[in-house]
Amino acid sequence: MASISNFLLIFFATLFITSESRVVRAPFRPNSLVLPVHKDTATGLHVANIRKSTPQVLVPFLVDLNGNFLWVVCDQNYSSSSYNAPFCHSTQCSRAGDHYCHKCHSAARPGCHNNTCAVLTINPLTHRYTVGELAQDVVSFQSMQGSKMAQIATIPNFLFACAPSSLLQGPFPKSGQGVAGLGHAPVALPLQLASHFGFPQQFSLCLSSSTNTSGGIFFGNAPYKLATGFNNISKSMAYTPLSIGPQAEYFILVKSIKINNKTVPFNTSLLSGTRGFGGTLISTTTPYTVLEHSIFKTFVSFFIEQFVGVPQEESVPPFGLCFNSNLPPTHVGGYPNIDFVMQNRNVSWTILGVDSLVNARPNVSCLAFVDGGLNTRASIVIGAYHLEDHLLHFDLSNSKVGFSSLRKSHPVNCANFNFTSALTPEEDRMRD
Repeated sequence: MASISNFLLIFFATLFITSESRVVRAPFRPNSLVLPVHKDTATGLHVANIRKSTPQVLVPFLVDLNGNFLWVVCDQNYSSSSYNAPFCHSTQCSRAGDHYCHKCHSAARPGCHNNTCAVLTINPLTHRYTVGELAQDVVSFQSMQGSKMAQIATIPNFLFACAPSSLLQGPFPKSGQGVAGLGHAPVALPLQLASHFGFPQQFSLCLSSSTNTSGGIFFGNAPYKLATGFNNISKSMAYTPLSIGPQAEYFILVKSIKINNKTVPFNTSLLSGTRGFGGTLISTTTPYTVLEHSIFKTFVSFFIEQFVGVPQEESVPPFGLCFNSNLPPTHVGGYPNIDFVMQNRNVSWTILGVDSLVNARPNVSCLAFVDGGLNTRASIVIGAYHLEDHLLHFDLSNSKVGFSSLRKSHPVNCANFNFTSALTPEEDRMRD
C-alpha cells in the first residue's frame, strides 16, 4: 500500500508541475502610459527621458508634437545588444512609409548597415534633414493603473530611426540626443504605442511652465486623477476638430482673434487651411506663438490700444513689442486676455493676460508673439510657451482635440502631477 501511495503522490506532483509549465501568461496590457517631461532652462523647449536599449539607459529627447517618429543619434556611444535594422522592402519599412534602401560605406554599426531602410530624419528647429537608418530596439515606459503608477511596460521591437550627431544643431537642448515625434504617423509614439498595447489612439499633453517640476505626456486613457484638483477637468474641456497636415502635423481652425473680448480686424481668409498652408498649427518646437506678418501688424496695433498706461520699450528680438514692466497697466481689467475663437464663439483658446507677456530682460516685458513673415505655411503657430499649463487631449480616433486652460478654470497647473514613483533618481537628476 505504501508503494501505491508513493506512486500516486509522485504521479500527481508530476502532473501538477507539467500543467504549471504549460501555463502561458498573457502579455502585460496597460491601458495608459506616462512619460514625464521637463522644461529645458536654456531653450524653453521640452525634453522627455525615455528608457531605451539593452542594457537600458535613459535618453533625453526633444518633444516634437508634429514629428513622424522617434529618432536618436547613433554614431556616438550607441551600444545595445538588442539593436536590429530591418532589411529594405520589409514589413517594418512599409509600416514606416519607407521604400528606399540604405547604403553605408563605413564599418557596420548602429545606424550604418547595407540593404536596410533609409528614412529622412529632420531637425524641427533648423529644418535641416539627413538620411538615417530605420531600426528596432527595446523601449520601456511607465504604465499606470487608474491614478497610480504600475509596472514598467516594454516594447522589444520599437521602430525608430538612427541619425548622425551632426543633426543636433540650432537651439537644441544641450542634453538632447534626438527627437520624440508625436505626429499622426504609423510609427510615431502615439500610434505605435496604441497599436502595440491595444489602447485607444489618443494622448494627452500637459507641459509645465516650471523648469523645476515635470509635466507629462499620457498615452491611452487620460489619468485626470493623477494630480490634485484635476478630477473635474474633463468636464470643462472644450473640443475642436483636428486636421492632419501632409507631414502628419496637427492643425486646428481658428476663425477669429479677440483681445479684451474685442475682435481684431484682419483678413480672416488667411486662417483657412489649404493643403497644409494657412490654418493654425500646434507646435512644441516653436518657442512662442507665431503670426503671419499682416496678422501680426494688426494684432500688435490692436493690443497697444487695449494695453494703455504702460510705456513701450525698445523691442528685444525675437519680439516686436515690449513694455516697461515696472509700471502696471492703468486701465480697468489689467492685462488684456487673448482668445483664439474656434468653430463658434463658445469655443475659444484663451491666453490669460499675464501669459501674453514674457520677461525679456530686467524691467522689460514683451508680447509673447513673433512676426512670422509672409507666405508662412501656417498663418498661426501656437508655440510651446502658450501650450504650458494647458491640458490638451488629442483624440486621434475621432479627429478632435480638447483643451483646458488650467490657470483660468482651476487652481492647478501641469506641475501638479505626482510622478514621485515614476521618476528614478537618475531621471530626477537629468531634469534641469
